Amino acid sequence: MNAGLLNSFARRRPRWRMALVASLALIGLGAGLTASAAFPGNTVTQLGKKISASATAPKRLGFADMVAKARPAVISVRVKLNEGPVLSSNEEGGNGSPFPPRGHSIVTGEGSGFFISPDGYAVTNNHVVDHATSVRVTTDDGKTYPAKVVGTDKKTDLALIKVNGSNDFPFLVFADKAPRVGDWVVVVGNPFGLSETVTAGIVSAKNRYLDADPYDEFLQIDAPVNQGNSGGPSLNLEGQVVGVTTAIYSMSGGSLGIGFAIPASTAKSVVAELRRTGHVTRGLLGTEVQQVTPSIAEALGMQKAEGALVAQVKAGTPAAKALIKAGDVILAVNGKPVKGSVDFAHKIGAFAPGANLNLSILRNGSQRTVMVILGNEPGKQEAAELGLSLAPADSVAGANSHGVVVTGVKPNSAAAERGFQPGDVILEVGGKAVSTPAEVSRDIDSYRASGKNRALLRVQSGDRTVFVALPVGKS
Repeated sequence: MNAGLLNSFARRRPRWRMALVASLALIGLGAGLTASAAFPGNTVTQLGKKISASATAPKRLGFADMVAKARPAVISVRVKLNEGPVLSSNEEGGNGSPFPPRGHSIVTGEGSGFFISPDGYAVTNNHVVDHATSVRVTTDDGKTYPAKVVGTDKKTDLALIKVNGSNDFPFLVFADKAPRVGDWVVVVGNPFGLSETVTAGIVSAKNRYLDADPYDEFLQIDAPVNQGNSGGPSLNLEGQVVGVTTAIYSMSGGSLGIGFAIPASTAKSVVAELRRTGHVTRGLLGTEVQQVTPSIAEALGMQKAEGALVAQVKAGTPAAKALIKAGDVILAVNGKPVKGSVDFAHKIGAFAPGANLNLSILRNGSQRTVMVILGNEPGKQEAAELGLSLAPADSVAGANSHGVVVTGVKPNSAAAERGFQPGDVILEVGGKAVSTPAEVSRDIDSYRASGKNRALLRVQSGDRTVFVALPVGKS
């Protein structure tokens, strides 16, 4: 809108609006209006009395004070993504990757994050640093530092990075109390690469499930959130982190005013484990469950729709050993009611392998209690040792029936440098065929025990089969 048009609107101001402005001015004068009182040191005469301006100064509204304290802890996270492994047959001059090029290109990406400790630990999203070959952060004062990925958790889309360069970084703390629907929330980040951007809105809903993963449970935030905000903090009015911004609802890539954040309670526990071990270990039950809908509840003779319906029990898992059956409805875990299938996944995921649980189960109209000892999720130990997440090939849709499939590659690991990518299949370790992650780990350990620093793996990558010498030494 140009100046001429603005002036045109000004000239055509309706008489009623002018009258209203005059009335407001008269009302203010009649009540002893103290417009000048907003300026410290001034005084106003009201009904013959001289009063101090500071005594009548209106309280400053807005988020500026809180933002001024919190924003220095927010960082811009820039990454380089290697879209295809480097081809090199000469380990002296390259990374030793025997894999064929798959459209090799370096792509840069950007997101947000925030420090959680003065020594440089910072939180961002897994999808911001996933497959990154290098990570750099820029702080509020414009300084740039290299960062290392400490650990990631794909299920909750969280990542922990470490920035070296200072022991006095400003940092944020997670809120101990969950926000209420209707509470104010301030989002800080780098939308579209525009650093230090602040937007505000309210928490409009809680426990939002987007069907991306059974561990989804988001805060819905009605504040402008765009690409580049990912990994930044969502703050309450005290400047505490109530959520980690992670997704938006959009049809065009731009904001429609609805964003989603990982609750602080989830982020706090996941980040603590990433700091300790570099990965998150969750207990395995071995069931596939679904929501109990009102129609299913009616068919099962239940009074109301509650719990999680067991659709399948995987052979050899703790659920199978505990004689849990398809058709059972799990009503409670250790006495805590199960609200639905997602709530059940969260409850089981909160326990570590080896945990003893009591499950309240409804079967054929009668309730019973089943004791179960949780097992290990496949591939977690192997991911920590090798930089690889693994799963048996016959358990992955679209994979062959032989070998062990790579389901994830830790950024900056030796496996990533050798060109491993999700979808590769490890067929042999040291000439021995492998079919489970445990067998891969066992054979790697045998290399270490013999004092060797490299293990020879035969790997199927696309339509080629190659040998890879993977460093496995303790160093």
